[in-house]
Amino acid sequence: MANLPERLDAGNPYPLGATWDGLGINFAVFSHHAARLQLCVFDGSGRKEIRRYDLPERTDEIWHGYMPDAMPGLVYGFRAFGPYEPQNGHRFNPHKLLLDPYAKGLVGTIRWTDAMFGYRVHSPRADLSFDRRDSAPAMMKAVVTHDSFDWSEDRRPDTPWRDTVIYEAHVRGLTKLIEDVRPPERGTFAALCHPFVIEHLKRLGVTAIELMPIHAYLQDRALLQKKLSNYWGYNTLSYFAIEPRYLSTGDANEARMAIRRLHAAGIEVILDVVYNHTCEGSELGPTLCWRGLDNASYYRLNDNDRRYFVNDTGTGNTVNLSNPRVLQMVMDSLRYWARSFRVDGFRFDLGVTLGREPHGFDPGSGFFDALRQDPELSRLKLISEPWDVGPGGYQLGNHPPGFAEWNDRYRDAVRRFWRGDSGMRPEVAGRLSGSADLFGVDGARKPWASVNFIASHDGMTLHDLVSYSQKHNEANEENGADGHSENYSSNWGPEGPTQDETVDALRERVKRAMLVTLFTSIGTPMLLAGDEAGRTQNGNNNAYCQDNETSWLDWNRARTPENVALNAFAAKLISIRHDHGVFRPHHFLHGREQIVPAVPDIDWLDERGERLAPEDWSNSEGRALVMGLAGDGELQPEFVLVLMNASDRPLDFTLPGDYHWRLLIDSAEPEKSPEQISEKTYRLQDRAAAIVITMLAGERKDQPS
Repeated sequence: MANLPERLDAGNPYPLGATWDGLGINFAVFSHHAARLQLCVFDGSGRKEIRRYDLPERTDEIWHGYMPDAMPGLVYGFRAFGPYEPQNGHRFNPHKLLLDPYAKGLVGTIRWTDAMFGYRVHSPRADLSFDRRDSAPAMMKAVVTHDSFDWSEDRRPDTPWRDTVIYEAHVRGLTKLIEDVRPPERGTFAALCHPFVIEHLKRLGVTAIELMPIHAYLQDRALLQKKLSNYWGYNTLSYFAIEPRYLSTGDANEARMAIRRLHAAGIEVILDVVYNHTCEGSELGPTLCWRGLDNASYYRLNDNDRRYFVNDTGTGNTVNLSNPRVLQMVMDSLRYWARSFRVDGFRFDLGVTLGREPHGFDPGSGFFDALRQDPELSRLKLISEPWDVGPGGYQLGNHPPGFAEWNDRYRDAVRRFWRGDSGMRPEVAGRLSGSADLFGVDGARKPWASVNFIASHDGMTLHDLVSYSQKHNEANEENGADGHSENYSSNWGPEGPTQDETVDALRERVKRAMLVTLFTSIGTPMLLAGDEAGRTQNGNNNAYCQDNETSWLDWNRARTPENVALNAFAAKLISIRHDHGVFRPHHFLHGREQIVPAVPDIDWLDERGERLAPEDWSNSEGRALVMGLAGDGELQPEFVLVLMNASDRPLDFTLPGDYHWRLLIDSAEPEKSPEQISEKTYRLQDRAAAIVITMLAGERKDQPS
């Protein structure tokens, strides 16, 4: 390490974080309430503190200083001085080393000791007490980085929303068990861009991979004590640094290379990001970063007693995006990933929390306004999880234009319909047609705003939905109290694996029927990684702490004949979706436009080929449904029927009109090739779905831009 100066120069308040300019490093950090801020410099290992400097200047609540001749690789942290008054929201404790909120590189790991807390853990005064032990020996440190990567030949795929098919995956879980990948690279970005993975995604036909959180996150003390670990990563420690375990080389360029190779294959990369809370938890949590820098600014606090945190997230704290500097941190983070890593979009965990102002959720909140007007970020794919646990926390359909939303009403309706629940026809029809009742009310949004899914990381896999009637979370050691109690699943016989071939055949048929439903529904389909390959979590519907074979995709299991066939079936469905624009309309369909006489753009029929009347919709025992979609094809208008039989017996579906129908796919006979249907009826097995198509006479209309 070069000789360190006696003191820091003034430097500049922008940019925030540690920035190397070729001649030295500028440090800048926000704190409104601090009385003094120190920069602490460590040796390269992060074990020995070498020197402390006061940040000499404060401009517009930004503390800053400049270290001439310093180079990337410098290891550092901060200490903040100010009042320790939890009852007033202030928790300054200079004995606690603090991570830079803008840290782009990390050194070491966090070693759990009581010194990580700003208070005496076992004191009868709890967090009102004060701990004077130095946390630096057990604390992770920041390291100054300098981004350098050649993006000159990179081209974003820029897949239109209406053509998008999302694949939700975990970097580690998707790649940990791939035998073609060298062991040190398994579970990392190096494996994510391995030809094995890219070829699988291309064969499947997905256009975007949505990665569960890759931001560096904290391993929960309580989980480690149980010999478990945080696997999902919704416990953010740094909004600018990659989780070190996901880098086999320790170099963030490994992730950039993976994204560039995915782009070259035509696959977009969407990041699942967690800006609604941090890993510091409630008032009884550790002091690692934001709490020690300015607790009263970074977090929402209870108006009646500022010792306590607003907990709209269910994690103990809520990030205060009403503060402009905190909002700036989130926007800077988003721009960093968009520019430095060229990601193609973001999925916002608990997006409702991000849209909260002091009066509650607001589609015109500062966060939404800042994002929607941003000339770079507004052009990316933006997806919200439209709920949190706070007051008025369910806001499906209420986000502003430009956002897509995870549609859990779609998920539940499809599960319940194929389980055979009564009275589901009206609800499932609304979801299959793009949820216009939720997203199409004011005409400002498009059908792609509904992200349709049957399974996601949070809940049962597709295979488990047809194999278990109850959750089986015993391995989480929470006495079964965690995870959703109602999964709308069915085991169709015995619970879990069975040797009964009849039950297994039925389970596979229901899985395929649900996949047909997903990929023919209007909206943006999202497939959970491994659902195309029979992945199971053995009934665990909350595998957040299972960093093991429970969560990892078993590629050997994927090679069994039934799962190879399932994968081929899913790929065929996605290909059908790409080939036929009627599944991807530019606007919501209401059945008011006739493509040709007597053939509306969308229609709903029963197995008799008759349009459903009001009394049919109210028939709670009706379990057959036909969705008719008509619109422009490649050469001429096309008319597609999606036949769905959720009953327990085969049904003969009458095909309407005097057309020559052709079968595209049948979930009960997945290996059947597309063929002409010679009869006026088509027999569909119980709990099965099929797609049939005919061409309509007439000229193809011009597609809207």
